[in-house]
Amino acid sequence: MGRAIAEYWKTKKADRLRVFSPMFEEDEIPLTTLFRSYEDMPEIERKALDIAKGRILDVGAASGCHSLVLQERGFDVTAIDISPLSVETMKKRGTKKVLEQDFFTLEGQYDSILMLMNGIGIVGTLERMPEFFRQLDKILVSGGQVLCDSSDISYVFENEEGMIDIPNEMDYYGEHSFRMQYKDTIGEPFDWLYIDADTLKEKAGRYGYAVEVVVEGEHYDYLARITKR
Repeated sequence: MGRAIAEYWKTKKADRLRVFSPMFEEDEIPLTTLFRSYEDMPEIERKALDIAKGRILDVGAASGCHSLVLQERGFDVTAIDISPLSVETMKKRGTKKVLEQDFFTLEGQYDSILMLMNGIGIVGTLERMPEFFRQLDKILVSGGQVLCDSSDISYVFENEEGMIDIPNEMDYYGEHSFRMQYKDTIGEPFDWLYIDADTLKEKAGRYGYAVEVVVEGEHYDYLARITKR
């Protein structure tokens, strides 16, 4: 993904960023969506940017489109990504604070943590949710907020009768693995989590956090605000 982002920024053209999963047909990520302006973002992302406050952390920032909007508004925003080429591209685009950094080992204190474009997917599985909330205990200030979006993808398993038919071998229908390919560069498989709002609320409550659904999207997606109780 980093290679695709870097090449698109340099040439304004790019090949297909292909996405593979055992559960789904081959898909692709349009590179233009990673470089969109505020006006071109969906309502969920615009709302998150509008209610972000204080010292802001942009997790999995990719090309830095969200960080740049906040930076232009005068916020102190730090963008992080695990891809060296994404980090390099963000710096070239003018993002002031950029770190090549894994969220789960990050240090510091933040008032708002952005996890957009299903950024909470980096948790990977429900089993890692305790680790996620322990990290929030370390880096989210008192009175702070996490703004994340995700989707309830149970609709994927709807049968002809309109019933949700989850395969027996699945622990949770939102846990999936993916692999990306750009030209001849093939990434390692990674776990990715789509978490429905009710499950997020239940998991958060176990660790002293509350979840408010701020916006519901048009296709089973939503923006949530997570706060410490």
